[in-house]
Amino acid sequence: MPIVEATAESLAGYGHIVSDTDEVEIEIVRWPAQGHREVDPDSGDEGGTTEGLFICEWKGDILYGRNSAVSGHYILGYGTEPKKADEHHTRDPKTLLVWHANYHPDGGQCFFPETKKPFVVPLALPGDDISPEDFVCFHFSGHEGLYIHPNVWHEGALGIRGEQRFFDKQGAVHARISVDFAREFKCLLEVSLEQFNPA
Repeated sequence: MPIVEATAESLAGYGHIVSDTDEVEIEIVRWPAQGHREVDPDSGDEGGTTEGLFICEWKGDILYGRNSAVSGHYILGYGTEPKKADEHHTRDPKTLLVWHANYHPDGGQCFFPETKKPFVVPLALPGDDISPEDFVCFHFSGHEGLYIHPNVWHEGALGIRGEQRFFDKQGAVHARISVDFAREFKCLLEVSLEQFNPA
């Protein structure tokens, strides 16, 4: 997966850089009408937002994630082939293998780093006919955050080493549409971390 520096220009269509979480407005998508009658204009988008702490932590070859905003616990990625993954070492990962991505049709999402360390986020533009080649990995310095538009494919904010903490704010409905790369495409998305974790 190509790695691109996150800028206002490179993130166009995916979302935007966040410098202050107090200024972030989460887009909430109105519930879709099922037929020719429209949803009443004062309804269908009242679920609001939820916020909490998103934590990603490398334990050996496995990158774990926790999202208190939606009570989620995940395996976000691997530093080696999943079958060979070993939690019991402290070496920095040289690669990141991503097995899954999702999008939220009900609202946007913001990740803002509390630990001020570099991180990466795989993103792809909206559309259910997705392929692994559609994904781009955006690199962040750790001094700014990311806002992701509704329907944009993503995985969480992924730490490059150790543990990282992020302020997370997103639509409270938290509808999630997912892709499992190993199951659907017989592959994992690979991000080289060697430039960030030199020997």
